[in-house]
Amino acid sequence: MKANEIRGMSATELEGKLLQLKKDLFNLRMQHATNHLDNPTKIAATRRDIARVKTVIRQKQLEQ
Repeated sequence: MKANEIRGMSATELEGKLLQLKKDLFNLRMQHATNHLDNPTKIAATRRDIARVKTVIRQKQLEQ
């Protein structure tokens, strides 16, 4: 996910996206623990997406 795409979202969309990414990260960790994860780099990519969303949420809070 690109930072430009994230910045274009509203605050409620960002909160929903953050929740979805956290659920995805949990599922990826479970798959990794049971050796069913095909691509372990998805975990790192999801963590980065979570960080991007949190950063944009914080930036929007500071603007207000």
